[in-house]
Amino acid sequence: MISAIITAAGKNRRMEEDQRRLGLKIQHKLLLDLHGKPVIIRTLNNVLNTHINRCIIVLGHYSDEIQTILKKVIPGNVKIISNIDKDVQLSETLLNGVRNIEEGGLCLCVAADQPTVTTRSMDRLIYEAQKHQDNENIVSILARRDTGFLNSTLGLGMPFVCHSTLLMKYLPHRNDNLNPILGDMFDDGVEFYGVPPVHSRELTNINYWDDYLTVVNYMNNQL
Repeated sequence: MISAIITAAGKNRRMEEDQRRLGLKIQHKLLLDLHGKPVIIRTLNNVLNTHINRCIIVLGHYSDEIQTILKKVIPGNVKIISNIDKDVQLSETLLNGVRNIEEGGLCLCVAADQPTVTTRSMDRLIYEAQKHQDNENIVSILARRDTGFLNSTLGLGMPFVCHSTLLMKYLPHRNDNLNPILGDMFDDGVEFYGVPPVHSRELTNINYWDDYLTVVNYMNNQL
């Protein structure tokens, strides 16, 4: 079984600060429009087009607003959950997702503010983890610099694919950002395989208003 975990629990602090500074309407970044669909729906659709069996979306801050949008479109293989404590780091959000997977297996971990990550790249992440001789000891991850088997986790983050057993080993009791945890995995001998992005915009997380405009312009050029 292959599961997807989409993290959508952040505070939206940086986007709100930009919107106030620019005199714009305050909106959560995941609900901003991208050619007729909210950011989170664009990300979800890309994930659902991969070779996954089920998807868990983990909410936190603004959960009511985001859930209202999601419930209009989600299919039966998507489950929405919320962090009990909203003021947690990414590791706790991922851990909440993993704990709600009924069976083990590979997990595709994606941030909801990554709508430009292609289905093609996510499927490649899954493929590289599946074909590894020990898929409980591999993290396939979208590369920022080097590709292939990596000698460092510097600067790496989502999206990535690894086995649920790895996540359950390294995520509990951390309440931390992702990169230090990936570093611990690497130091313990977990192999990392960097998959090259299809295009440079796949590496864009929408954190600031300029990030959103960059993604809008990119999508405009694809039409």
